[in-house]
Amino acid sequence: EKLILLTDTRGILDGDKTLTGLTPRDVDELIQKKVISGGMLPKTRCCTDALQAGVRRAHIIDGRVPHALLLEVFTDHGVGTLITPEVQVWV
Repeated sequence: EKLILLTDTRGILDGDKTLTGLTPRDVDELIQKKVISGGMLPKTRCCTDALQAGVRRAHIIDGRVPHALLLEVFTDHGVGTLITPEVQVWV
C-alpha cells in the first residue's frame, strides 16, 4: 500500500519550496530539469519503482521532524512529498 522513506530533508525541494504532491511523470520532468539530483535521485527512483510494482503511495519525509510519520500519514496535507500514480486532488 505505502512506502515511506525517512530522510534528512523535508522531501523533494524546488529551491526552498517542498513539492508536496507529484506523479512519476512529474518526477521524470524534475530529474531532466536537474531539480531532483544527487542523493535524492535514488530515493525518487525507489519511489517510482515501487509505484510500478503496485504500491499506491510513496512518501519522502524528514525523519528529524518530531512525529513526522504521524503527521504525514494522518493529516490531509502531510509534511513531506507524496508520489502517487495519478494526480491527487485535495478538498
